[in-house]
Amino acid sequence: MLYALGEPVAFCALVVSFLLALVLRAFAIRLTARSLGLADRRESITPRLREDVDPFGAVAAAIGGMGWGRMISVDEIPRYRGRARAIAVFAAGPLVCIVVSQLLLLAYALTYPENVLSFIGPADVLLGIGLPIGHQVLLSLAVGLLCFGLLELIPIPPLDGFGILYNAVRKPGQGLQWMRLWFEDKNVGVLVLLILCIFPFGTPFLLQILNGLGLVFVRVWG
Repeated sequence: MLYALGEPVAFCALVVSFLLALVLRAFAIRLTARSLGLADRRESITPRLREDVDPFGAVAAAIGGMGWGRMISVDEIPRYRGRARAIAVFAAGPLVCIVVSQLLLLAYALTYPENVLSFIGPADVLLGIGLPIGHQVLLSLAVGLLCFGLLELIPIPPLDGFGILYNAVRKPGQGLQWMRLWFEDKNVGVLVLLILCIFPFGTPFLLQILNGLGLVFVRVWG
């Protein structure tokens, strides 16, 4: 997000999008877990700062364009009630963010029929695109939520996508256990993501990955 400092309105909207994504993810995960009987119904579903914010994810958002929320270990979501239920819990947060992002892009396309969606990608927005204020706000909110959701679906710890992958496998083998040991317990996953946020300077690899993953979600409204 620091790349967008040259466009203060876009920068502020991107910060809001990251905070909103954290809230939506936390709410969706807790509501889904409780609805599927994988969490205590007396437990609050409201977001909680200490439990939902990952400091490294916030750093990644600042230096790489977008970050992630606090990791949910696969041990926290029981498999004995069904692997599909566990997958639903891990998928709920990212999918809600993506759906909301598409609704915002729809609103943008309807509000501004003559727009730039046919020519830009997510990276352009995360870098702070120079447009009128209304365009900047809607695009930054929508693309920020989109990139948060897509990033969380990547199947490595500490991202939610690993929980989806882990529960999709009937009997997780040595490969997944090795990934848990190194990427989760030893925080190699966080290190890899932070490196992707930094190099190469100017347009980090993480930003390029998110641009590739999110391009169709933006262009479809152009």
